[in-house]
Amino acid sequence: MEKRVIVFLVISLAVIIGYDYLLKGMGLLPPSEPVQVATSTPVAEKTSAGSENASSQTAGPASSGSVGSLSQPGSSNGETGAVKDEQTIEVDTDLFRARFSNRGGVIKSWELKRYTTATEQGPAPVQLVYAGGRFKGPLSLVTTDQSVTADLGSGLYQVSQDFSRLDSAHPIGHLTFRYHDAERSVDIEKELTFHHGSYVVDIAIRTQGLTTPVDVTLGTNFGIVEWGEGFIGLMGSASLVDDKVLKETPDGEAERKGDVKWSAIQDKYFLSVLMPQKASAALAKKEGDKLVSAGVRFPAPAAGSTMAMQLYAGPKEYDTLKGLNAGLEDTIDFGWFVFGSWGLVKAVAKPIFYVLRFLHEFTHNYGVTIILLTMLIKLMFVPLQYKSYKSMKQMQVIQPKVLAIQNKFKDDRERLNKELIKLYKDHRVNPVGGCLPMVLQMPVFVALFNILYMTIDLRQAPFMLWIKDLSVQDPYYVLPIIMGATMVIQQKITPTTMDPMQAKIMLFLPVFMTFLFVNFPAGLVLYWLTNNTLTITQQVVTERLFGKKWQAPPEGVEAAAIEELKEQKSNGKRRNTSSAE
Repeated sequence: MEKRVIVFLVISLAVIIGYDYLLKGMGLLPPSEPVQVATSTPVAEKTSAGSENASSQTAGPASSGSVGSLSQPGSSNGETGAVKDEQTIEVDTDLFRARFSNRGGVIKSWELKRYTTATEQGPAPVQLVYAGGRFKGPLSLVTTDQSVTADLGSGLYQVSQDFSRLDSAHPIGHLTFRYHDAERSVDIEKELTFHHGSYVVDIAIRTQGLTTPVDVTLGTNFGIVEWGEGFIGLMGSASLVDDKVLKETPDGEAERKGDVKWSAIQDKYFLSVLMPQKASAALAKKEGDKLVSAGVRFPAPAAGSTMAMQLYAGPKEYDTLKGLNAGLEDTIDFGWFVFGSWGLVKAVAKPIFYVLRFLHEFTHNYGVTIILLTMLIKLMFVPLQYKSYKSMKQMQVIQPKVLAIQNKFKDDRERLNKELIKLYKDHRVNPVGGCLPMVLQMPVFVALFNILYMTIDLRQAPFMLWIKDLSVQDPYYVLPIIMGATMVIQQKITPTTMDPMQAKIMLFLPVFMTFLFVNFPAGLVLYWLTNNTLTITQQVVTERLFGKKWQAPPEGVEAAAIEELKEQKSNGKRRNTSSAE
């Protein structure tokens, strides 16, 4: 019975995990289109004379305009005429390098200096801005008046900047975009404040002449580096409204009204997010296949009012996100379990995650850390594993008696159940004792599985020799093959109540799991391999120390049960032969 439960759990998990891979292998799913990444080659910059002068100033407010009034366009940099050329303005900090366009005052590029991605030219900084080129850029302004929106998106803004690069000596810098439409009497001012050592940008947008609600958008796929095909980790939009997190991308367009804490676009390791003050709704929209946009909506602004918010565009580092005190750490999905999130798994995952990072402070190698963590978890469950092994061994010992009773009372279901219960009671055997400890360990197993799959800590983390990145599959498939071998050994030494035919069928399970784990990150395979090795060691030690305590039934009882089974089988064959004649 316990074998069936174990097989059911393993196969169910394997089907869920391998479904997409199986369909791809059979050619039933179209090939994935990679998200386009902008190149990291420098963009030619055109700066106005006023911007060059401003870059030599000390850090301070970029605009002298207060909340109640806007500076006249051009007044901050000594220009009186309208801007005629598109300009690219660069912001350089210790964590990222961003480029802005004065056409629409939007983000054109956002490179993370501490994270790289593989390209044909070699490793390049991770680029968060989608380079499709046919959607509105991040920080675009949208109103219900399409003509005004078009002008705001294509219009050239005046630019002022009071820094060239942020460092410890100049930790704060300001970049301001100003737009003036004399025909409609519309004035826009976007003031961006950057901070040394932070991915957060403070944004203040002041307007005059706008009488309809204003949307501030994150653009399309801003924050998605790779649209992963894995079964864990949601890609696309996410938001926190009225203290409820929603991580699902809508089929069309969605508007969540209420107390908006943030609206984001995310992949497994990175995200961009707007954290507004006094926004009325969080927005999300599916723009196409693997294309999603998001943003926030503000009520119709009063003259001279300010729309304040913060922008975060960077990695899903747990401490960094938690330090923002906005609940963004929940975008790291520790709580996944087969059918949606499971609070128990999430509660177990966070302490394990803390232990993982604590151990890494001493080992400085996440491969070694995974091995040590697996050993600690295994030690915690030694009593449960002992009980499980003991129960399976006892079930194996009394199996001949079970078979004899099942055949003797096969036509009397009620009597059969009573006799089996009596047998288990007389021998002090729990028929579900073999699988119950495994069920109790499932939350820990799934929690650790999620941690190793989801956390950015393992991204590009080397182990040893050929394992240069624990977050991707083993390039030579060495770990999956060794893992499959340990599963075969484990099957051979594990007590079983299956007949020989069923045991032979079960030998296909390690083969299936090996092919399944070929596509898994090396860190996950290393965990499973370590766990199998420790399980084998524990079973060998348990058998040698305690195996003699579980006595086999008297030889006469076992022999009689076997002879009875043989006789029943031969009688069945004779009946089948006579009926055929």
